[in-house]
Amino acid sequence: MRLFKNHDKIQQILILLLILLTVSVWIIVCSYSIPYFRTLTKSKIMKEWFSISSESLIAIILTAIGIYIALVIMTRISGKRSFSKMSSFDFAITVAIGSIIATVIVSKSVSLQQGIIGLLSIYVIQISVAFARRLKWVEQIMDNKPTLLMKDGKIIEGSLQRCHVTESDLKAKLREANVIQLSEVKAVIFESTGDISVLHGSDDKDIDDWIMDF
Repeated sequence: MRLFKNHDKIQQILILLLILLTVSVWIIVCSYSIPYFRTLTKSKIMKEWFSISSESLIAIILTAIGIYIALVIMTRISGKRSFSKMSSFDFAITVAIGSIIATVIVSKSVSLQQGIIGLLSIYVIQISVAFARRLKWVEQIMDNKPTLLMKDGKIIEGSLQRCHVTESDLKAKLREANVIQLSEVKAVIFESTGDISVLHGSDDKDIDDWIMDF
């Protein structure tokens, strides 16, 4: 118990030092930045940042409507897989789609037609890779391998360190899974998508080998 108390005190001291360091850096940055911002607020550039013409407003609204319609149509054609998180590749595709949509809506350098072509290209890539992942060697290249964090109620410290997962993160996931005793835990797996799966149940039931085959 004394060890845990000392650990909490050290953690509180480190947090306090981090806060003091952040405040100090903020004060230094502000002291150097205030004269610059005073000059900037009087400049033409600053006025352009906080102003918008009626033409630009209409263009943004129409572009948002157009790219949204294109997104809905492509999502319906490609299916439910479009925004799934079944692999790390799916997550990357979702981020890419969001980036394209945001750029098309607010950027003057990218037209609606270019944005639709970009979205179409992303969806074609996703569908092609989804079919290619049926091949084992393609799946191994595209996907991260799941990592076992706990086995039969025992924490695997090396796996936590490799995955940069703390015991606090692990405890939170166990609580989310309604685990009340570590003896209930059969396995905790850090999935390739970044999610943590908790497999728990009674002592008289074992996990099928097929589920743990990764």
